[in-house]
Amino acid sequence: MLAACLFLALPPVAAFAFEPVKISRDDRALDLTATTDIYANQGEAFQVSTAAGADGIRRRIEVRSATPGHQGDWAVFALANVSEEQLERVIVAPHFRLVGSRLIWPDLGSQRINAITPSEGFALDRVPSPDADVFRITLNPGSVITFVAELTSPNLPQIYLWEPDAYKDTVNSFTLYRGIVLGIAGLLAVFLTILFVVKGTSMLPAAAALAWAVLVYICVDFGFLEKLVAISSSDERIWRAGAEVALASSLVIFLFAYLNLNRWHVHLGYATFAWIVGLGLLFGVAIYDPSIAAGIARISLALTATVGIGLIIYLGLNRFDRAILLVPTWALILVWLFGGWLTVTGKLDNDIIQPALGGGLVLIVLLIGFTVMQHAFAGGAYQQGLFSDLERQSLALMGSGDTVWDWDVARDRLVTTPDISLRLGLSPGSMHGPVRNWLPRLHPDDRDRFKATLDVLLEHRKGKLNHEFRIRAEDGHFHWLQIRARPVLGSNGEIIRCVGTIVDVTEPKNSVERLLVDALHDNLTGLPNRQVFLDRLQSVLAIAATSDSVRPTVLTIDIDRYKQVNDTLGIAAGDNILIALTRRLRRLLKPQDTLARISGDQFGLILVSERDPAKVADFADAVSQAIMVPINFANREVILTASIGLCSWVDQQESAASLLSDAELAMYRAKRAGGNRVEPFRPAFRTNATPDRLQIETDLRRAIERRELSLAYQPVIRLTDGELVGFEALMRWEHPKRGNIPPGEFIPIAEMCELIGPLGMFALESATSDLAGWEKQAGELPIFLSVNLSSAQLLNADLYTEIRALLARTDIEPGRLKLELTESMMLENPEQARLVLNKLRDLGVSLAIDDFGTGYSSLGQLTQFPFDTIKLDKSLVTNDSDKGLVVLRSVIAMARAMDMSIVAEGIASDEAAMELAKMGCQFGQSFLFGAPMAADAVQRLLKERFPLTKRA
Repeated sequence: MLAACLFLALPPVAAFAFEPVKISRDDRALDLTATTDIYANQGEAFQVSTAAGADGIRRRIEVRSATPGHQGDWAVFALANVSEEQLERVIVAPHFRLVGSRLIWPDLGSQRINAITPSEGFALDRVPSPDADVFRITLNPGSVITFVAELTSPNLPQIYLWEPDAYKDTVNSFTLYRGIVLGIAGLLAVFLTILFVVKGTSMLPAAAALAWAVLVYICVDFGFLEKLVAISSSDERIWRAGAEVALASSLVIFLFAYLNLNRWHVHLGYATFAWIVGLGLLFGVAIYDPSIAAGIARISLALTATVGIGLIIYLGLNRFDRAILLVPTWALILVWLFGGWLTVTGKLDNDIIQPALGGGLVLIVLLIGFTVMQHAFAGGAYQQGLFSDLERQSLALMGSGDTVWDWDVARDRLVTTPDISLRLGLSPGSMHGPVRNWLPRLHPDDRDRFKATLDVLLEHRKGKLNHEFRIRAEDGHFHWLQIRARPVLGSNGEIIRCVGTIVDVTEPKNSVERLLVDALHDNLTGLPNRQVFLDRLQSVLAIAATSDSVRPTVLTIDIDRYKQVNDTLGIAAGDNILIALTRRLRRLLKPQDTLARISGDQFGLILVSERDPAKVADFADAVSQAIMVPINFANREVILTASIGLCSWVDQQESAASLLSDAELAMYRAKRAGGNRVEPFRPAFRTNATPDRLQIETDLRRAIERRELSLAYQPVIRLTDGELVGFEALMRWEHPKRGNIPPGEFIPIAEMCELIGPLGMFALESATSDLAGWEKQAGELPIFLSVNLSSAQLLNADLYTEIRALLARTDIEPGRLKLELTESMMLENPEQARLVLNKLRDLGVSLAIDDFGTGYSSLGQLTQFPFDTIKLDKSLVTNDSDKGLVVLRSVIAMARAMDMSIVAEGIASDEAAMELAKMGCQFGQSFLFGAPMAADAVQRLLKERFPLTKRA
């Protein structure tokens, strides 16, 4: 709107003279950009001299801004109608032009003109248009009119004068073209997305992401986005910058995924990840400053193209098929980027170039789609050729993490790749050269064996090198290295080269050593455990039988009211108290004596240094007094007492277990007497316990005859998904008078009175019979059934025959039956046990070692006996101390390396189950997943869990 116009008659002045653009009837489109003068920061009122009219007079007019807060930017141009008829025209100022938008801080478009005021008449009427400022003008014959445009900014990239029908036809023609390009881009994006769903290789989602980024870019560039969502001109700049950032990011991702750059070098993966993260941050930058984000995205596109062509050339020369197939696509990308550079720098300025670049993007995606389809659906020899020789070598080395050990025997030159010297802290190449250079750094105990191993290999000229040795690093520590290599023979039959791998196995070696220590010692106090205590006691008894100078005494020490201390002060306080008591007791011992932790708050002590009864009694009193010394904890004084049982060795026929049992009987008598006393063992203690044991033995014989025994089945689940995979059969005895008697009470008695054999066969027959019955009702079931095996059964020569007959009678697959054994069973007769277990394994029966982690020879059993499953003891699973977790991880890792299944017992919480699953433990068994249940309850559970296995 013309706020105020002041016309003044002025003489012609050269400083204000400018020529109007002459318009005739035949002019359909004129570019007014070059003839338009821009005036910046002129204020809200702008004065300008008009072009000379037909009378040759120039006038000075003043135009006031019609927009609040106008910055004072104006544009002036003049039009002269040289025809003899009235002309209708439209003035068009596009919002965005890629032409001349600049590479850095580009002009991303906006509304250009708020209003146009002619020197005659009123302000021009605006014609609605989403992507340009369009104003309609009427020029009378012979008129010369000066137009003053109120600009939103000093930037006016282009301004045109169009004949209305010609402008309409041009817009319609571009609309059809843009619709076709948009349709093709949309179909490509959807097609590549579907292809990714069908064939989930990494290059497909990357190609789909690039296609969607191109689609978004075209939607913004063609103005289609405005038809979907209502956006302002400032919002359009953000969308345009975001589209360019998405295009740059997706191109980097596609190049990385298609060429598998992470296979070639890990640093390429890190660099690409950092690049993508940086581009991702640009989305946030685009909200605050779209120009900066778009400029960086354009630079990234140029860098991606440059880096891409370098990688394609390098990998193509190394016969990487994917890189060769990408050459046409990348050539088209380079041509497109060159055209884009010519456009944004203004070297190409026609109206066709911008839509053409959009079509070029679609053509690039189309070519990429054809390229990735070749990989998605290729087969046969072509698919096998996707890996080049260089890539196979790279994959092998990266996958193994090993170092190549190459010994040129003829020249006596040893080379490692990567250089092993760097891992040992030495200067590069220190370990290269003759083999003798390695000898000074080898451990003294390993030097002769290392030389002998190489000499034998050279002498025999066959076989393979598999050797472990220790080598000293620069910091003085020794590393365990393992060499695995094979010789290469020359034409004369002599070894000319020896090539293989060398691996640092220090950590596995240390883990095994820690595992051995933890298997023999208590984790908290570091004392020997019960099994080691019994082993040492048996050794002392063997010496005592042949030497009069050795008369051992066993003391069992139980801390009174220890549970009350735990409940009052907490478990941490109880642990610290046990550690303090361990230190006190150790001070009383001499080198030949042994102190062990037998159970939670019980200690065992083998006293060899004293044999006189009076001195032994004094020693026991000293132990009691040492325990009674107050302990300060958390500003509290804790005073403890102990019940001590004492038993001296007098019978040469007595075993370590019986001697410890007698000492425990004395300790229990001291505890029943009120505690805080030392009780020597008397034979009467043993007879007091006999009647109850005899009664249980008698009742147990009758229970077998009266069928009072039954089996309960505790579920075993898979930790990853909670699916039921099997059950463990547990013996139950419902006594008619005493009620339920736990297995821990009657199983030891059954073993002593030779009833364990019938009990074991009863368990096997009942378990297999129940499994056959479940399958008859519910169909074939994907579960196994675990049954505990006793030592008496294991040493029975007929066990194999009985189990084979039992499986044939019940028609149960041998692999569905899992026999569980503890390590102590096999120690009684290892050779017989190994023979029986191997025969059972050949039959197909699964074998599990139970209570793993509580014995002292479990590691040996894993290699000597054909076990396929390890059951982790509850004490190992629930020990959440740092050392306990290290042992647990080591055991699981060792079992997985030996391809053994792992079952964890006593899992207390879902969090513990999830942590075990992360460590690699497959199965779990505890009350958390279900209590033992009767056979009919199991049948109902199986019908619910596996409804589709029911036979018709």
